Amino acid sequence: MTQHNILLLEDDLQLSDTIRQFLNYSGYQVFQAYDALQAKDIVYEQAIDLMLLDVKVPHQNGFEFLKELRTGANRTPAIFITSLNSVDDVSTGFDSGGDDYIRKPFALKELLLRVEVLLKRHFGTHEEQLDLGNGYRFDIKGLFLTQKDKKVALKTKEAKLLALFLKNPNELLSYERIFEILWEYDETPSQGSLRAYINTLRHALGKERIVTVKHMGYRYVT
Repeated sequence: MTQHNILLLEDDLQLSDTIRQFLNYSGYQVFQAYDALQAKDIVYEQAIDLMLLDVKVPHQNGFEFLKELRTGANRTPAIFITSLNSVDDVSTGFDSGGDDYIRKPFALKELLLRVEVLLKRHFGTHEEQLDLGNGYRFDIKGLFLTQKDKKVALKTKEAKLLALFLKNPNELLSYERIFEILWEYDETPSQGSLRAYINTLRHALGKERIVTVKHMGYRYVT
């Protein structure tokens, strides 16, 4: 079973530790952030599968934090955990790109149920290896591709690119979004390298699986 990675943005240290310990016990890896800047660093450095976001946090509130990520084409599922409970607050949460909203105080078991439902909806399966057809399977966490149980040689960025496609099936991934995920801060993105990575994946999976959207980006077709 996949160990999913969860970003927890919560500035109440005691509550944050309580949630982390509970989710760790339930089989999840939790990355804690106590302000929006720390949360951004985690999102860019880690493969996050789900976000738990408090709203009233330092540097940038949770609504604006998620809205900024969504503008950058980040579709990682997100649950707001907050004491704000008016209808307008709930509406703002969903308008900013939230997938669910849970009011404080809440039962940890209820939080776990919401997390499990959202992950199942987003990934469609908790299996560690995804069946891509024609004997190909991809380990979404280990980032390796196999064909008939034999490992297929992929460069690190090729594996990350395939994982990005599989997490966003049938969605247009812009060049900017792909560069943001695959290249580190101190690296210069390369269109030529990206085309080479795409060609490698097409050779393995079939040309029809990755569609070029001219001047915009690529789409992985399921």
